[in-house]
Amino acid sequence: MADFKIGSAEAGFADLIWENESVTSGQPAKLGAEKFHWKKTTCFTVLKRLCERGLFQNAGGVVTSLISREEFYARHSEQYVEETFGGSLPAFLTAFSSRKKLSDKEIDDLKTSWI
Repeated sequence: MADFKIGSAEAGFADLIWENESVTSGQPAKLGAEKFHWKKTTCFTVLKRLCERGLFQNAGGVVTSLISREEFYARHSEQYVEETFGGSLPAFLTAFSSRKKLSDKEIDDLKTSWI
């Protein structure tokens, strides 16, 4: 399984790219400077890391995603459950719901989404 763990700063920057896709290779630096007050070099370093992790590609002066935001977070969640709960979704849900109770609407939504 590929490693889909990234830090919150990288995740925020990735979200920024997904929201503005497709962008020229200079636009992520401009967006990162505006939203996070990062230097241009920081933006390019984070973009390079995200490309190396297989989330984006920077080819021909255009940054595009190799994986959708939804697919990334689904795989990220799967990896977390695998590593933390031995792949057991019931163990994860038990741990999660022991601290946060689901509303009747949330329970109904879960039931209907599995049908």
